[in-house]
Amino acid sequence: MRRTVTAVAAVAAVAVLAGGCGKKNDNGSAGSGGGSAASGGASKSSAASMSASPTASGSAGPTASGGPVTGGTGFKVCLVLDTGGVNDKSFNQSAYQGAQNAAKKNPKIKVSYVQSKSGADYQPNLENSAKKGCNEIIATGGLLAKATATAAKKYPKVHFALIDDSLTAPIKGPNVYSMAFRSEQGSYEAGYVAAAISKSHVIGTWGGINVGPQVTAYMDGYQQGAAHYDQKNGTKTTVLGWNGKTGSFLGPPNGFNDPTGGKSLSQTQIQQGADVIFPVAGGSGAGALSAATSAGGKVSVIWVDFPGCTNYPDDCKYIPTSSLKNIPAQVQKYAVDGAAGKIATGIYVGTLKNGGVGIDGFNQWDSKISSKTKSDLTAITKGINDGSIKITVHGG
Repeated sequence: MRRTVTAVAAVAAVAVLAGGCGKKNDNGSAGSGGGSAASGGASKSSAASMSASPTASGSAGPTASGGPVTGGTGFKVCLVLDTGGVNDKSFNQSAYQGAQNAAKKNPKIKVSYVQSKSGADYQPNLENSAKKGCNEIIATGGLLAKATATAAKKYPKVHFALIDDSLTAPIKGPNVYSMAFRSEQGSYEAGYVAAAISKSHVIGTWGGINVGPQVTAYMDGYQQGAAHYDQKNGTKTTVLGWNGKTGSFLGPPNGFNDPTGGKSLSQTQIQQGADVIFPVAGGSGAGALSAATSAGGKVSVIWVDFPGCTNYPDDCKYIPTSSLKNIPAQVQKYAVDGAAGKIATGIYVGTLKNGGVGIDGFNQWDSKISSKTKSDLTAITKGINDGSIKITVHGG
């Protein structure tokens, strides 16, 4: 998914769809190009608008360790990655991108990471990072929640942040910062787009591992956004892979790093008529792109977490948009503020309104997304922000 716009700018820009303009069901028919953040690629509005409003608690902490290092000596920011690798073209990579951006902004920030090969690595990786002297340790993913809470209690002078924490039961502590996201808000818009472009009126979604709302909220929003489209346009869209309570998941232990399984699951949904797939599965989502390629352009894929066209430029023709969490901007802010002595604690909740979530620009699909759909999306953003559009999140 690598594009000329950095991940931070891309996510920041698309959190709010600011405009646009034409058609009823987008079935691939040409519409007006529009001039919004949702048209042709993300605008470059500042990621600063997504500030976390953290509480400051300043800490000194010792010295860092781990993989490749960026920046000079000084403030040590250490990432403990989930499985999938730093170049997973999804969750881990977006977090690392934010840390690298922080090091560019403040050369005193020294960035490193350690890779988890399985869940058994979470605790030792976090504790080893604390022992080796990191000022801030950033755990990338809700699966690390329990290990992060344990490590934070054991090392009270080290500051920990957890990306994609639970909204209902976030980890807490005087040295803990949680980053949570209302991902259903962006995916609601993605579901609306999926229903608009579907020719078969069958769309699909599937998850990597059912860890709760960090994954299923995306699926909730997608399903309900498609239903909104149907209600507004008199169509009937079938959503495969999620009914609000149960759905299709690859499952542990490798559900977020199994492109082969992802391709198989996508092809099953394609065989059932789906022509738009929304994989909520990190690196496993590459399998959906492979399935789209095999389908000869008859299937599109809405990417998740990170702008799809940025990391998969060759597959951008299959990616109408992406449902995003602004992880890079939040990681950058946490690191930069920490280096300035304002280490955040408490919880940040990313929403459409504060730019923490959203959908990406339409890129190569811009002419296929009608001006009416773009205008509808602007109205949906307004409705979600003012509370007139309600989204039900099951289990959270």
